[in-house]
Amino acid sequence: MASPSSFCLLAVLLALVSWQAIASDPSPLQDFCVADKHSPVLVNGFACLDPKYVNADHFFKAAMLDTPRKTNKVGSNVTLINVMQIPGLNTLGISIARIDYAPLGENPPHTHPRATEILTVLEGTLYVGFVTSNPNNTLFSKVLNKGDVFVFPEGLIHFQFNPNPHQPAVALAALSSQNPGAITIANAVFGSKPPISDDILAKAFQVEKGTIDWLQAQFWENNHY
Repeated sequence: MASPSSFCLLAVLLALVSWQAIASDPSPLQDFCVADKHSPVLVNGFACLDPKYVNADHFFKAAMLDTPRKTNKVGSNVTLINVMQIPGLNTLGISIARIDYAPLGENPPHTHPRATEILTVLEGTLYVGFVTSNPNNTLFSKVLNKGDVFVFPEGLIHFQFNPNPHQPAVALAALSSQNPGAITIANAVFGSKPPISDDILAKAFQVEKGTIDWLQAQFWENNHY
């Protein structure tokens, strides 16, 4: 029969596993924890600035999110406002982004490893979607018009595309992390530094190595600014 200490150890392990299963950004244990980006202390997020040095500017940014942005070669521009721009977001588990789309522009397939995203179309029309995980890889997609809202679950590959060849589109996204991260699939796979072996990618994508070499030679531009 197991000893009482064994039961205690098992209970602690189960508690830790359960906590990890539901964990997202750390929950605040005080009114705020303004990020101290100069602290030598390494924590999950940022150490807290002493409250006596906090002022309103730590919770503010003149972001001009009402201003159109210039798009890149894939036809999009993501202006993310996270803890790096507003230190007062530290531990609050939220960020926001304006996304501009040129005519026929797209925000390419990508994931946010630390956040669910909810997207609202402010202007224009967008075709959006996300793909579920293995083994089904089901595509859920929708055409959104001005005022429509769509949710992309945390960690899943998703995209947005402006199907209008004449008019730009604009969306506003809220994300459930102070620092959601973004992994653009093509950039990560074909633009890694150093590059992934073309033997590996050729087998993974079932194409000739020359195709992989051509893809790796492209300039994989980031659309997050």
